Amino acid sequence: MSFSSQIKEELAETAGSARHCQIAEIAALLSMGGQVAGVEKGHPKVIFRTENLLVARKYFTLLRKTFNINTEISVRRNLFLQKNGNYILLVSKQEDVEKLISAARMKPLAESGQWISGNRILQNDCCRRAFLRGAFLASGSMSNPEKGYHFEISCTVREKAEQLREVFASFGVDARQILRKKYYVLYVKEGDQIVDILNVMAAHVALLNLENIRILKGMRETVNRQVNCETANLGKTTLAACGQMNDIVLIQQKIGLDSLPAPLREMAQARLDWPDLSLKELGSLLDPPLGKSGVNHRLRKLKELADSLRVNEEDVSC
Repeated sequence: MSFSSQIKEELAETAGSARHCQIAEIAALLSMGGQVAGVEKGHPKVIFRTENLLVARKYFTLLRKTFNINTEISVRRNLFLQKNGNYILLVSKQEDVEKLISAARMKPLAESGQWISGNRILQNDCCRRAFLRGAFLASGSMSNPEKGYHFEISCTVREKAEQLREVFASFGVDARQILRKKYYVLYVKEGDQIVDILNVMAAHVALLNLENIRILKGMRETVNRQVNCETANLGKTTLAACGQMNDIVLIQQKIGLDSLPAPLREMAQARLDWPDLSLKELGSLLDPPLGKSGVNHRLRKLKELADSLRVNEEDVSC
C-alpha cells in the first residue's frame, strides 16, 4: 500500500464530531472531486467521482449523517486499462441538492463552469482542518517518504488552489503552486511542514510513520557523513605518512640516521617502524611521550632536511 493510500485510509475513518466540521469536509470533497450539473436545464444534480472506495464510503456516510441524504452509487470499471473502479455518487433529488449546495455554500465560477465552496464555512479552525481532510481525500497524494518528501493536492481551477493555499497558510504552511498540464497543483516538499499538515488533518498514525522514517534517514545520513569524513581523514593521514617515509628513507640513504640529533633520530626510526600510525599514536610511543604538535614539529624538521638534500643533489647534477 502506498503512503498516500495509508493517509487516506486513516482520514477516511476520521471525522469531526460537530456538524459544521462535517459540512466543511463535504464542501472540500465537492469542490475538489465533485460537480454540479444540469443547472441550466432546471434539474441540478450533484455528482462526486473517486477511484478510492474508502473515499466514496466516507462521502456517502457524511451525506447520510449530516443531511440524511441517501446517495445513488454506480461503479464503472475500465477492464482494458486494468484500473480500479470509478465510483460515481449522485444526488439528484431537488430538495437534497438545494440543501447540499446551500449548506456547503457552493457557488459557480462563471468562466470555468466549476463550482467552489464559500469561505464562510472556513471561519473556525476546526472547520479548516476538516476542509483540508476533504481536499486531500478528493485529490491529494504524497510520495514515498523513503525516497523523498512531496505532498500535493491538485485543483481544476486557480480559484480553488488559491482558496486552499490560504487555508494552508492559516496553519503556517507555505504551499507552493505550479500549473501541471491543466491542473493547478499545490505542493509542499519540506519534511517539517508535511508533518504539520498531517497533524492538522489528524492523520496521526501516518505522522508517526513519517517521523520514524525521517529519524532513520537522518541516522543513515549522519553515519554516511561520519564514514566519509573518516575515510577522507584516513586518506590524508596515509598520504602524509607516505611523504614522511620518503623523506626519512632519503635521509637514511644520503647521510644515515645516525648523523641526526637524538630527538630526530628517534622520530625517524619510530615512523619507519610504525608507518600506519597517526601523529598522536606515534607520539605516545616515544620516550618520553610527545604530543601531536611536538611530533609534527620533528617531522617538519626531517622534511626540511630531506628537501635540502634534494636541492643539493640537483645542484650537483647540474
